[in-house]
Amino acid sequence: MRPSKAIAKWRRGEPVLFSLFHLTDPQHFEILGLMGHDGVWMDLEHHFYSEQTAGELIRVARMGGCDVIARAAKGEWSRMARLLEAGASGLMVPRIENADEARECVQWTRFPPIGVRGFDGGNPDMPYSSIPVDEYIRIANDQTYVIIQIESPSALDHADEIAAVDGVDGLMLGPGDFSILAGVPGQMDHNLIHDAERRIAAAAKAAGKVWGRPIGSPGQCKQLMDMGASFFFYGADLMMIIQGLKDTQAQFTPLGFTFDNQLTRPGTVYEVD
Repeated sequence: MRPSKAIAKWRRGEPVLFSLFHLTDPQHFEILGLMGHDGVWMDLEHHFYSEQTAGELIRVARMGGCDVIARAAKGEWSRMARLLEAGASGLMVPRIENADEARECVQWTRFPPIGVRGFDGGNPDMPYSSIPVDEYIRIANDQTYVIIQIESPSALDHADEIAAVDGVDGLMLGPGDFSILAGVPGQMDHNLIHDAERRIAAAAKAAGKVWGRPIGSPGQCKQLMDMGASFFFYGADLMMIIQGLKDTQAQFTPLGFTFDNQLTRPGTVYEVD
């Protein structure tokens, strides 16, 4: 079984950086790993590609040397197990509201004695029935991480109890959904967001767990690291492509080139002639 890059860094006291990939070109996942990045966030809660595609992308990422942290929708325990069997190093579980729900996550995603995850050794995770079952179960529990998302004010009120659940490795603030459910949609610099960061940081520290969130800049990353955060999600393939194209437009517009950029038109969507 492939050791987790993130777990190794956390145990050395080092920060971990993930990127979010929307697109399904395997070369993107391979390049990320070959360039030495820690991992990629695979989002199957909101994205709609198949588990077969997910499995192929996880395989390529592992070949490149990076982790995959996969997110399925809340309660999709069988899908989460399949993502682990395909080789995902970690799971991100959204919309968890309390410690009981966190324990249920652990039960379905950890092998005994921690949980009751079902066994099938014929997949890439083991890999392919190549090691004794007891050894695989021990290594899988040691090299797989479960990150619980705090995405609502009610979940925040239970952050201490959630962090204390055995088998939960870390907490993640989901600032987008949290801002909406807290009544301040999209206001990422609102005091409610900063209060959530502080409370999650305190809960993680008290339980000896890691915590993190998506970030928008290295400066924000440094601020959160000073609060004890140790994993971050920065950059998305879509935004990287768009920013690269914007840079090209900015460089070539002074030379007389013109661009009909439909994404910059206020209140419009894609137009097809």
